[in-house]
Amino acid sequence: MKEINPEELIHRILENFSMMKSDEIPSIPLYMDQVTTFMDERLSHSKRDSEEKVLTKTMINNYAKNKLFPSPEKKRYTREHLILLTFIYYFKNVMSISDIKTVLGEISENYFFEDAQVKLTDIFDEIVDLSEADLKNIQKSVEEKGKLVMDSFPEADSNDQKFLQLFSFICLLNFDVYIKKQMIEGIVDEINLLNGQKEEASDEKKEKPKKEKNKKD
Repeated sequence: MKEINPEELIHRILENFSMMKSDEIPSIPLYMDQVTTFMDERLSHSKRDSEEKVLTKTMINNYAKNKLFPSPEKKRYTREHLILLTFIYYFKNVMSISDIKTVLGEISENYFFEDAQVKLTDIFDEIVDLSEADLKNIQKSVEEKGKLVMDSFPEADSNDQKFLQLFSFICLLNFDVYIKKQMIEGIVDEINLLNGQKEEASDEKKEKPKKEKNKKD
């Protein structure tokens, strides 16, 4: 069995990893086939094999049906649509559809359209910058986990030790993802709570004039 080399593994992944900026996304609206082709090309670094599809028509239609983003204009998808599809692509393996809807619902409502005070393109680019700056921290964290497992199971024979070290590495990485997933869900719950408070405040405003009218009567 091949020796585990965490530094080589993370270096190989990060070497092929790149996040696009908003100015790399077409400014003209695209039809569905153009969207799937573009996304497949731009996110190809994340595919496990060449046959895998980044996004399919069925996936995009399901996201639209679940209202994860505003409806396309005359069957054409804008740059803002593609930005939201990129977020969905990175979110979907960690977050539930309902949680994605909660988070992107706020984004769609407040930052999707041209008259928004803060543009979605600016938000996207800021997040890309933050993510790229965090890559070194991710690399260091993975390498430290790899070093921890390298000395594990010293009494096992060679093949057993290598497998058990790989299994331990998977467990540590998975536990790290699990803890972060719990944190994400906690943050989404906070957003839901804030949304509930906003709705209550809005309902109170609507009810207030009625109460005043009744008072006069």
